[in-house]
Amino acid sequence: MSVVSQWRFFGGPVLTLDIKGRLTVPSKWRDQINEKAGGQLVLCKDPAGCLGLYPPEVFGQLADVLVKLTGEDADEWRRLYLGSQAELEIDSGSRILIPPELRRWAGFKEAGTVVFMGVGAHFELWDPGRSEMRESQVISKGKPEPLRTLVLQ
Repeated sequence: MSVVSQWRFFGGPVLTLDIKGRLTVPSKWRDQINEKAGGQLVLCKDPAGCLGLYPPEVFGQLADVLVKLTGEDADEWRRLYLGSQAELEIDSGSRILIPPELRRWAGFKEAGTVVFMGVGAHFELWDPGRSEMRESQVISKGKPEPLRTLVLQ
């Protein structure tokens, strides 16, 4: 099943997590999220080692797939995504509050930096060290065929 999303987020800054665990949503996306999703977002664990941050309708698509999963590991995948989900709201200071248990799981340092990365229809929030390590692992595998043979004009 292929779904084309109205949401498109690419790139993003490195931000500072404040002492209370709040992170400012970048202004280039904040207005769109406020307008289209009422300032609501869903945060959960991601198997890559980061946190996934989704507009609710996009997370709903993921949840629909997860609840239909069958097989030996289906419950574990539901636990990872659905069991860790937190519903967030952008506050009047344009921040979201990341729950302490998710901050710890993602390896975020208290009042440290977080890579806020748009990756299509959602965001990933990364500890900078984990992000660099993950990128090195991906690069060491080499580009997949479609990227190796891609010619941009």
